[in-house]
Amino acid sequence: MPFNGVGKSCLLLRFSDDTFTTSFITTIGIDFKVRTVELDGKRVKLQIWDTAGQERFRTITTAYYRGAMGILLVYDVTDESSFNNIRNWIRNIEQHASDNVNKILVGNKVDMDAKRVVSTAQGQKLADEYGIKFFETSAKTNQNVEQVFFTIARDIKQRLTETVAAAAEPPTIQISRPDPDQPNPTSRWSSCCNT
Repeated sequence: MPFNGVGKSCLLLRFSDDTFTTSFITTIGIDFKVRTVELDGKRVKLQIWDTAGQERFRTITTAYYRGAMGILLVYDVTDESSFNNIRNWIRNIEQHASDNVNKILVGNKVDMDAKRVVSTAQGQKLADEYGIKFFETSAKTNQNVEQVFFTIARDIKQRLTETVAAAAEPPTIQISRPDPDQPNPTSRWSSCCNT
């Protein structure tokens, strides 16, 4: 996600099918692809949803945030309005997605350097502001496409592993011995016949 015409579908096609098209692809509502990859020695099936960037589909796409484990926030480095809209998409994610969803900011179309209006430094600054990772990509030249998808997959795997490990730890109760040098505040109440 998010903005229209930033190359989300092209990034997904490059990652899932290793193809690129110069034709403009408009996603109507939601589309998805599946790719099985080897991640840290294990085969993992990635189901990647491609959401429409147009405003008219926003109510449909926000419904998919709840189940999302990771979200790529994609903008076009040649389109400043797509970059400026990222904050709106992050607010939308914060309202509709789980609190711990992994996010990566992606500046796409870096192969069009002559038309670039959003600098790498601007992208990194925005990512730092939200405490998320940042990549610049080109679906056309395949620059950093694999790295983005593998990074978010690893981040999700790590978060899930940590969550399972935390849940597996048994609850503990710490019992400490009373200090013999300290008066016992309950001792005056320990006898029913004390006067």
